[in-house]
Amino acid sequence: MFIPQSFPPRRRIQQADGHDGLNYLLAAAVVSRQFRKMLLENPEAALQKGYLGEQFELSHEERERLTSSHAQSLADLARSFNNA
Repeated sequence: MFIPQSFPPRRRIQQADGHDGLNYLLAAAVVSRQFRKMLLENPEAALQKGYLGEQFELSHEERERLTSSHAQSLADLARSFNNA
């Protein structure tokens, strides 16, 4: 018999290849308009809040790039990481 957990524990997305946390963050921004808006307007708050109980494990460089970005769209934000 399957018994679902009502509230999964808060987890951190691990950086197995150095980009898992960043990939998860961008995926969350793609699927959630509310999270995407927060990420673009206040990236520090988005990082602190996380998404669906998940926290993002970012490198110091990724965190700095994200919080200093003035991207107006998710595409601009993704490009800023691709051009690193």
